[in-house]
Amino acid sequence: MKQRIDGVTPPYDPETDRALRRWMPPGVTREPLMLFKVLQRHPDLASRMRALGAGLLVHGLLSDADRELVIARVAARCGCAYEWGVHMATYAEAAGLSAEQIPLTATGAPADPAWSPRQTALLRAVDELHDRARLTDEAWAALRAHLDEPEALEFLVLAGWYRTIAYVANGLRIEREPWAKAFPEG
Repeated sequence: MKQRIDGVTPPYDPETDRALRRWMPPGVTREPLMLFKVLQRHPDLASRMRALGAGLLVHGLLSDADRELVIARVAARCGCAYEWGVHMATYAEAAGLSAEQIPLTATGAPADPAWSPRQTALLRAVDELHDRARLTDEAWAALRAHLDEPEALEFLVLAGWYRTIAYVANGLRIEREPWAKAFPEG
């Protein structure tokens, strides 16, 4: 299936180049993500989105491991192979997700023995939010056993943010990055 909106293409004008580089982590030399190049078709929207996205990704309270687990599970539950593959190729190993756990973010259950109690609580909360757009008292209590109040708030925003990203990537059929991890079958 063809991508519905093409991303901006090089050579980029100086303003577009600066905007695209702001999306990318410092020191990354690869071409900006297609998602960012598509968003740059609406520079004002892209700028507003980048502020929240960067805040969650770089300046958040959640650990890298918690953040990447939540992102992977949200992307997987939304069927967003694009975002799942980018994050699993870029951040999963550094965040401490094992080779066994990476595919389980998409195919496994929260109660799988590969997960710690903290990870189980995060996965159950993501699944409940995905299925019902709310949390049961039990899921909230499990989450709060591991997260303080500010972290719990950030968890909710992070999960919602990546659902938004999944809507954009899936709705536009954004093509997979050639270096991204393949979405697991099953």
